[in-house]
Amino acid sequence: MRRCADAKVRGRFLIILNLLKGRGAYETAEVLGVHNTTVYRVAKRYRERGEDGLWDGREDNGDMKLDERYLSLLLDLVRSNPQEHHWRRPTWTREMLVATMASRTGVRIHVATMSRALALIKARRGRPRPVVRCPWSKWAKTRRLNEIGLLLAFLPADEIAVYADEVDIHLNPKIGLDWMAPGQQKEVVTPGKNEKRYLAGALDEDKRLVWVEAERKNSALFVSLLDALARGYPLARKIHVILDNYRIHTSKIVEAAVRRHEGRIELHFLPPYCPDENRIERVWQDLHAEVTRNHTCRSMDMLMLQVQDYLEDRNRSLAKVKAEPCYGSAA
Repeated sequence: MRRCADAKVRGRFLIILNLLKGRGAYETAEVLGVHNTTVYRVAKRYRERGEDGLWDGREDNGDMKLDERYLSLLLDLVRSNPQEHHWRRPTWTREMLVATMASRTGVRIHVATMSRALALIKARRGRPRPVVRCPWSKWAKTRRLNEIGLLLAFLPADEIAVYADEVDIHLNPKIGLDWMAPGQQKEVVTPGKNEKRYLAGALDEDKRLVWVEAERKNSALFVSLLDALARGYPLARKIHVILDNYRIHTSKIVEAAVRRHEGRIELHFLPPYCPDENRIERVWQDLHAEVTRNHTCRSMDMLMLQVQDYLEDRNRSLAKVKAEPCYGSAA
């Protein structure tokens, strides 16, 4: 034992020496600071193989199974759907991953080793995001997005562009993840009967938000937003509004409102079902995270007051950052 340079092997020698001195498994485990199952396992190996059983047998396992190629193939597999690999189940389990990787590589590992492999590629269990595919062809979708990109790139100094969208505010809280103590499951009290309010907002290139609210999500809400934009940007010769194809944006009421502004407002529609292309979506996500998720408001008025406070603080913070001078030396 004294000649051994491996600390783990020395620890196994100490377990055997303590057992030989008449100490029990639990007493040995307490003295050496290990689990009692470790003591039983080491004693069993010593009885079966003698001193050779105290050495790490993994050195004779051959080449490492979790090599770079194996992990790369596993990463591709995790990114795919099990049904693409002839499984009936639509979500991966570790056992399915083990079997599929064995058929692809000829290497079979233990389920516990698969857990280690998943940790090595930084895989995680998460909630998938539901999406609807754009019905347009890839060419048509790319063309529309390029048109909007060119509009933003060559926008005249006396014109502005904003991204517009609506968001629902529910009195029944959205339920979200939160830290909890061991054995605790936090409760979110809901009022029972739900109430709703709706915001329509527009985000400019400085990330400043203009918004209006109403009790119904209809064309009148969107028209109120257009009027607020016209008042909020009095020096803009034209306001370009980039938005989705929701029906309240394309009604005859909206068309009449656009004509009423005599060319100051122009609507630019994104391809259908492309929420990732609308920059204001991130603002609504932050709003839910900061205010509405797991909220404790007992009334809609209280909740909307918190929503308004958050959005106003957000605009004030952006204005303060923009007003602060930048210091630096010229090159």
